[in-house]
Amino acid sequence: MALKIRQFPCLEDNYGFLIACSETGACAAIDTPEPARILEEARSAGWRLTEIWNTHHHWDHAGGNDTIRAANGARITAPQAEADKIGHIDTPVKPGDRVRLGALEAQVLDVGGHTLGHIAYWFESAGAAFVGDALFALGCGRLFEGTPQQAQAGLARLRDLPAGTIIYCAHEYTQANARFALSVDPENAALIDYAADVERLRARGEPTVPTTIAREIAANPFLRWDDAGLRARLGLETAQDWQVYGEVRARKDGFRG
Repeated sequence: MALKIRQFPCLEDNYGFLIACSETGACAAIDTPEPARILEEARSAGWRLTEIWNTHHHWDHAGGNDTIRAANGARITAPQAEADKIGHIDTPVKPGDRVRLGALEAQVLDVGGHTLGHIAYWFESAGAAFVGDALFALGCGRLFEGTPQQAQAGLARLRDLPAGTIIYCAHEYTQANARFALSVDPENAALIDYAADVERLRARGEPTVPTTIAREIAANPFLRWDDAGLRARLGLETAQDWQVYGEVRARKDGFRG
């Protein structure tokens, strides 16, 4: 029994994900950034798409729900806390719930901050998590609705996943994220090597997603709030973890590099 994953570009810089249970054939779309492309990918793979799992309410994540539902009657699983913004939901879920895809099970994680009710889906048995816009390769989502405290707590839940967990994030932002990360953590050898890998991949037109928890802990400044060197460079040696995160987030918001 395995989780099959099909990743493909959508819109300008989104990624779409189709996931399927190898035992039962059950198939879901993680978010719906470009419904026509998602439906075509399902047809191309020979997968019967019957479910949509939303991570949050933004249009490039839930805006294609109705089109796909109209095409194939797909049932929608989405965060209960954002039901008023998403619209039709068949299965509202909250952090701590478990959802099934055929014979596989995923845990719903609270990663709010980018939006208040943002969730991630973690397949422990498959070692994979679909995190929407909460965490990016070398970055994280902008705080449109939540607070630094909330966002840091959500990222801490992701950071606590097993180190080998494969992280599927929803945008190809890694080159820009690397430039910022180097501006706040320029002596980090893991980051320097990661940034060089990103440049090579993008020069070949290849994706930098997925990533892993281990790689992000080593190089992503948004997960390194307890690193003494980063704290010293920020002048926040005695600050609380969420304050370190908040300073990094504020600097990224104003970064023009």
